[in-house]
Amino acid sequence: MQFPSPPLVARFQRRYKRFFVDAEMPDGTVLTAHCANTGSLMGCLEVGARVWLRDSGDPKRKLRCSFQAIEVDGTWVNVDTSLPNRVVREAFEARAIAGFEAYPIVRAEVKYGTNSRIDVLLEGGDLPPCYVEVKNTTLAQDGWALFPDAVTERGLKHLGELTEVVRQGGRAVQLFFVSRADVRGFRPADSIDPAYAEGLRLAARAGVEVRAFTAQVGEQSLELGAELPVDLGSGPLASAVKAPRRRAK
Repeated sequence: MQFPSPPLVARFQRRYKRFFVDAEMPDGTVLTAHCANTGSLMGCLEVGARVWLRDSGDPKRKLRCSFQAIEVDGTWVNVDTSLPNRVVREAFEARAIAGFEAYPIVRAEVKYGTNSRIDVLLEGGDLPPCYVEVKNTTLAQDGWALFPDAVTERGLKHLGELTEVVRQGGRAVQLFFVSRADVRGFRPADSIDPAYAEGLRLAARAGVEVRAFTAQVGEQSLELGAELPVDLGSGPLASAVKAPRRRAK
């Protein structure tokens, strides 16, 4: 996806009340932006780090700017959870994800399960419908992307619904959109949410496909990057992270 204009560059000061971020502009003024991320953003909120803010151009918005990305150890990390679904949908529409090129119809936010909406539904021809749940992933440790960064009952519910899709003869995918490009693989974060980690392994055994991709985070673009190997075993990296008590998408 393309952004219509370059971001505003500022320095991160603090995040509070979950949805508010204060950032210092180059002239020293402090701008409060909206943070569209309910996770903990563990490891991504160092005071003084450079951030990108996107100006909505809407003077009627209470917080006109959105907190979109932050620089972590030289890598830009997308933190805006409203963006990955759009990027993934565009990639499916462009037939850019291996294994899904034969699906001619791509729909978003389709009702399914119990009071849920699937992020992307692929349909067409004689193929079984394919339900794709997208999870934005920002946490990384020692070269591995980890999810979740906070306890996510909602995410566990989605895994159960994807498993039911497979049981009924459909195709289901849990796709992790790793919002950074400095990792070499993906693992579930067992110590942060052991129930989700085990639920992911059970879903995979039941036939839910687990895929993970990096992201190319640019000043005027956000694109799907390289596919990552997925390791569903409970390893020392996952168990070394302490668990915050906050919801993740």
